[in-house]
Amino acid sequence: MTPYKIPFNKPLFFGSEIENVKDAIERGQISGDGYYSKKCQEFLENILGVPKVLITTSCTHALEMSAILLELKAGDEVILPSYTFVSTANAFALRGATPLFCDIRRDTLNIDENLIEGLITERTKAIVVVHYAGVGCEMDTILNISQKYNIPVVEDNAHGLFGKYKGKYLGTFGRFATQSFHETKNFTSGEGGALIINNKEFIQRAEIVREKGTNRSRFFRGEIDKYTWVDIGSSYVISDILCAYLYAQFERWQDVQKKRKEIWNYYYNNLKDWADENRIGLPFIPDYCDQPYHMFYLIMPSLQKRQELIEYLKSKGILSVFHYQPLHLSEMGIRVGNGKCSVTEAMSKLILRLPFYFSIGVEEQKEITDLIKAFKV
Repeated sequence: MTPYKIPFNKPLFFGSEIENVKDAIERGQISGDGYYSKKCQEFLENILGVPKVLITTSCTHALEMSAILLELKAGDEVILPSYTFVSTANAFALRGATPLFCDIRRDTLNIDENLIEGLITERTKAIVVVHYAGVGCEMDTILNISQKYNIPVVEDNAHGLFGKYKGKYLGTFGRFATQSFHETKNFTSGEGGALIINNKEFIQRAEIVREKGTNRSRFFRGEIDKYTWVDIGSSYVISDILCAYLYAQFERWQDVQKKRKEIWNYYYNNLKDWADENRIGLPFIPDYCDQPYHMFYLIMPSLQKRQELIEYLKSKGILSVFHYQPLHLSEMGIRVGNGKCSVTEAMSKLILRLPFYFSIGVEEQKEITDLIKAFKV
């Protein structure tokens, strides 16, 4: 049990998840690629309009799969933002590739598209973008760079399921995209993820990589009479029990998005005047982006004030948190990466994330916003 009256997160739970889990058990297959695994995959394929979705054990593993499918090796370079979760870099470093850390924009906190081209060398084999808070990166510019240099794009869309950029779903722009269903995400299976494949020619090999390097998927479809080891891969297939849990939430995806929009708007509408008066930054959403309402954050005027507000809210039983530490300054980042990312360094010291989960009530939000407005900046 959390010691906080208002925790930072509570995993989404409707109750129907348990019914689905029971049904999965009674169907007699709780390993991967069972009834609910296929339901989840088909749901995402239909909504997003993509050739193939493979549900995985995590977003991290989906990123690792993309690195394998891109055939990355030692000496290759991958451009990615420094302001992201460690998995974004780790997945490619595991293949021997060197991360080239790119700085972020001050407004959306996404990778600065104007800096990408300057990092490209003859060894650059991928551009990885992260749609921070589910707000789309500047994909027109990024895809133009991708086409000009023939460098594939991978979208780390852990925050952005059902978000859009200029009317098109995030996760449908790059050669591959990845999703997260960690307990902090809008939709959750506790741990889980997905690889979105936007180019049909990679589907068969992706299935092999996901099945420990075997052609097991083809065997179960009756396309071959036995399966064997044919490529490198790992155990990236998620249990059907977790997919059963997840699918119950997919069935109510529009309800989830509607409620999260209300939560986000409450924070914004009730803090905007206070933020303007005190020169506090609030999330910036470009007019051409539709966000999935994944998080709400404040950009405080200093590290000291951020820490003071965190401690103040904590003293009232409310947990707020900071976010990523710059990867280029980490022990591993210094060892394997490169680059100076001044905006990343500055913003990472200022961001404060507020409690945000489906079941948070208006009374709880009012308590949070009233306390914040009473805080002396």
